[in-house]
This record gives sequence, C-alpha cells and structure tokens, in this order.
Amino acid sequence: MDDLQIIELYFERNEDAIQQTDAKYGKLCHRIAYNILHSREDSQECVNDTYMGAWNAIPPTRPRNLMAFLCKIARNLSLKRLEYLTREKRSAEMEVALEELEAILPDDRYARDADGEELGQLISSFLRTQKKEARDVFIRKYFFFDSVKEIADRYSLTESKVKNMLLRTRNRLKEYLIQEGVAL
Repeated sequence: MDDLQIIELYFERNEDAIQQTDAKYGKLCHRIAYNILHSREDSQECVNDTYMGAWNAIPPTRPRNLMAFLCKIARNLSLKRLEYLTREKRSAEMEVALEELEAILPDDRYARDADGEELGQLISSFLRTQKKEARDVFIRKYFFFDSVKEIADRYSLTESKVKNMLLRTRNRLKEYLIQEGVAL
C-alpha cells in the first residue's frame, strides 16, 4: 500500500492505518528507537507510541512524506524516553554524536536568538547542497544515531572514510551557519 492510501486510512479513522503503517515502516521505526534506547522493550513502546502519535496527528496534519513524519515522531519519542530513563546518562555512541554537534551549533546560553526551527531549516538547506553520500552519512549519524561501523558497512566505506566525511561535513556546516549569521 502506498503512503497516500495509508494517509487516507488515517483520515477515514480506519484502524487498518496502524497495521499498514507497521507493515511498511515498523522495522525502520524500531531501528531508530533501538539505536537510541538499546532496549527492545523500550523501543517497542516508543514504536507503539509513534503509531499513537501518528493517529492523533493525522488528521488534521497531512504529511507530505509519511516516512519522514513517522521517523521524526519515533526519534523524538525515543529521545524523550532516553532522557526519562537515564537523566543525563546517555549511551556512549549517542554522547559522542551529540558532543560533535555541540561544537558547531549555537549555545543557547549565549545565542538566545537562535530559534530551533530556524536552525533546523538552515541545516536542511545546508544538507541539500552537499553530495548525496556526505548528506546520507551525516543523516545516518546525527538523526538515526547509527554507529560509524554501521554507516561504513551500509555504504561500503571504511570507518576512517566515514569519520573524515563527518568531520568535513561538520566543518562545512559550521562555516555555513557563520555565513548565515548564526552566532556560535
């Protein structure tokens, strides 16, 4: 079933929408949640909450990209669940990923005018200007929280190549944000 048909099921308040969503995007949502939580039970709970979130949001929202919509819900719920479970104790892999980004993103203590939504749009605009491979690697690392090894295996690259790509992309992102007037 294609995404438009699934969205129509949500608008009709047909419970098959959840089953079709799970059939098409369940594995992806589980992977996102598991990469963040490293617990099958907590991941399953977040995926179930993702479906509930989609059910509550559609309608009135009509997502242009159902996969991205569901991934964002799953990711955000998983991050909230992780924060609840660990209270500042994150997985080492995620901690490294977040520290890498902290070095190039504005610190809200000093750059109070940095709006999160605006920053997200700037990062999206920047990523659209990058080569597909660099963009995909960046998204796998900082959105899906895949490990460097998983990314290297996925794209048939060496781990060293992945690390270099991430470093160069972060550096270009930092330059881009400065050019756009974001106070770092």
